[in-house]
Amino acid sequence: MTPRPLLVAAVLVCLAGPAAAQRRAVAVTFDDLPYQAADAVLCDPAQAMALTEDFVAMLRPLDTRAAVFVNEGKVCEARRADLLPALLNVWLDAGLDMGNHTFSHINIHRNTVEAYLADVDQGAPATRAALEARGRSLVFYRHPYLFTGETAGKKAAIATGLAERGYTVAPVTIDNNDWMFAALYRDAEAAGDEALQTRIGESYVAHMAAVLDHWEPYSAELTGGREPAQVLLLHAHTLNRDWYPRIHALYQARGYRFVTLEEALTDPVYSHADDYVRANGVSWLHRWTFTEGRPIRWEPDPPPWIVEAYEARN
Repeated sequence: MTPRPLLVAAVLVCLAGPAAAQRRAVAVTFDDLPYQAADAVLCDPAQAMALTEDFVAMLRPLDTRAAVFVNEGKVCEARRADLLPALLNVWLDAGLDMGNHTFSHINIHRNTVEAYLADVDQGAPATRAALEARGRSLVFYRHPYLFTGETAGKKAAIATGLAERGYTVAPVTIDNNDWMFAALYRDAEAAGDEALQTRIGESYVAHMAAVLDHWEPYSAELTGGREPAQVLLLHAHTLNRDWYPRIHALYQARGYRFVTLEEALTDPVYSHADDYVRANGVSWLHRWTFTEGRPIRWEPDPPPWIVEAYEARN
């Protein structure tokens, strides 16, 4: 694994380089809080708190202005009442925004609308309480898997239910499969294989550059040549704990400024109609492109060796 001082040095080198000519904006979001980790880890207060504090300590000097999305059911029932609020407060103490990602990361394609909305409601209490204790409100919602419903009826019913609950949906424009790299990274970390961790991390950074090469011009096709404010989907896991500074530097080197999710959603592109109905989860750029009747151009897959290793793992 690349030591963190070297990551910091890499960040500084990237920041010293010339920025992209176009001034770009991105809202960074992290899903699956409190953490993508084994269930036992999230029920151990010491381990869960250490992971959370390390991740937030990495983010704090970078001023990402990120929003984070919570699955309250990730913490076991026996420890949820005391441990979950403590973990959420670490993120909020760092000045981050926070939204609902359902209780159990429910799959709408395998459930009814009623069960799905019940899971949305079950995922809110601790998150809402933590925000309200600071004079803030629970506003944002992120669909698990980016699934919005595999039929028009389901999609409309879910959208209505979320609106009735006062949620603003947090769309995603830049999707990237970071979770695939992260699963392999956790395996390498558990095995103590630092060389493999470094190989995975370097491949992850290169992949993130490749997906930007795709998303930037693709997004501009929807806005007459202007790249809209982007919303980047990432996840809270040890890969991003160790390698997100390199991703952050990549964005800065390409001329991005980091904005809040609220600010990004003021971009007119987010008022675009979405007629996409399929049993999969995709970027809203694909949804809007489909709605306009133009062919979707899919983003690059992770490198074959990552895909093959992930498939073998599962």
